[in-house]
Order: sequence, then structure tokens, then C-alpha cells
Amino acid sequence: MSTPRTAAVSRKTKETDISLTLNLDGAGESRIDSGVGFFDHMLNGFARHGLFDLTLSCTGDLQVDSHHTVEDCGIVLGTAIREALGDKAGIRRFGSAILPMDEALVLCAIDLSGRAYFCSDLAFRDPMLGTMQTQMVKEFFYALSSAAGMNLHFQMIRGENDHHICECAFKAFAKALDQATQADPRVSGVWSTKGSL
Repeated sequence: MSTPRTAAVSRKTKETDISLTLNLDGAGESRIDSGVGFFDHMLNGFARHGLFDLTLSCTGDLQVDSHHTVEDCGIVLGTAIREALGDKAGIRRFGSAILPMDEALVLCAIDLSGRAYFCSDLAFRDPMLGTMQTQMVKEFFYALSSAAGMNLHFQMIRGENDHHICECAFKAFAKALDQATQADPRVSGVWSTKGSL
């Protein structure tokens, strides 16, 4: 694919002010500052393992909690993925990964179908990961899948440590998205019987 697959997205509300750039054909470089340390760690891992270049700056109402920041970053990243993909001509469309981290094992499967659907059985034992509520893992990926028009599934095969489970999910998502967005020389046009995605 000769055309750069990049996007720059900004979103400002009374709760958050976010600027993001994404290059789907990057080298895994990232500069992340969401104000939520654990979330930054997850997004850095996502960029590195998906070989995406990602910058994100967010000022949010963290005096409330991490909800608006994490959810809105999902909206912006999902929008950037959708915009960077353009008409999706020539891509594999589907991607999946099973990723281990110590005792944790998580499956992620993606269809860049243009139809948003999210399904997950990720389960956490504690309410917090640093200053991020574990409930926000679901909210982030739900918001991202909706904004991207992506079918996104997670299955937790096993896991005990919340940090490991969450990191597995973000890295498996990165690997599945990298696979789904790659060019397939056998695909002419858009890979759909409908002719569009």
C-alpha cells in the first residue's frame, strides 16, 4: 500500500480534550500522556506490539475518576483507525491472536466489517489497576469498536493477575489489528461480497 495510512483526530468536550495521531504502517513508536499511568502503559504496549506509531495527549476530569478519559480515548482511537483505513481496499479484514503473559492467556479476534459489535468475558478481581478502574477496560474497547466500526471479541482462556490479563488483552488486540489491517496481494478491491465495508 503506497498511500500513507495515517489519521489525526482531535476531540474536545467539557470532560476531555484529546489529540491523537496514528500511523498504521509505523515502527511501534509512541508518545502517550493520558494522565492515567496504567492506561499509558497499555497504549504504549499496543503501539509497540502492533507496530503502530501513536501519539496521544489527553487532559481529562481525573478529579472525578478515569472514566471519561479512558472512554473518550477509545472513541478517538477508534475514529483514527477508521479514518486511516480509508475504503479498506486490499486488506485482510480479519485478524486474531492468542497471547500469553505468565499465567494469563487471552484471545482477541477482529473483523473490520464496518459493523460495530463488542463481546468480552475478560474478568478482573480488583476494582483498580493503578488509578484506572478495571471496569474501564470494557468501556475503552467498547467505545473503540463502536467508533471504528469493528467487530471485536475477547475471550479470557485463563488468568489470575489483573495486570497480566489486561496487558494480554491490549497486546492481543494489537497483534490482531496489525494482522487485519495488512495488505493481502490476493485481495482485489474490498474483501466483501457486498463490495464495500
